[in-house]
Amino acid sequence: MSRIKIQLPKKELFQTKLTVAISDINYGGHLGNDKVLSMVHEARFRWLRSLGYKDEISIDGVGTIQVDTGIQYKGEAFHGDEILITIYLGDTTARSMDLYYHLTCKTKEIARVKTGIAFFDYTERKVTMMPDAFREKVM
Repeated sequence: MSRIKIQLPKKELFQTKLTVAISDINYGGHLGNDKVLSMVHEARFRWLRSLGYKDEISIDGVGTIQVDTGIQYKGEAFHGDEILITIYLGDTTARSMDLYYHLTCKTKEIARVKTGIAFFDYTERKVTMMPDAFREKVM
């Protein structure tokens, strides 16, 4: 069976730290697979806030929508662990971008994640162009 292998791009955008909460722990006694996606969502939200945006649907007149996700689990994390999440920029188009996330705890790798993010007009309910002001901040 083939496995997802995520290669991290070079362009680092942001770093933040999150602590594994007791509600993040699954029946196996470690960080739940679903909680990894929640953590990268929080990291992405913090990154956008650092750029001056209030949320993911108020980006220079448009919003974002997640169009795909890939997660490569690399190691365990436990209650109380501090996870460093580094966000990287991958491929971009006129309407979308790939964001990559590297989750580490001390020297241990926890996960690599890729999300495809499209720019979305929530009034028209359709994908739209990446705002120029956003592109200038990120590129």
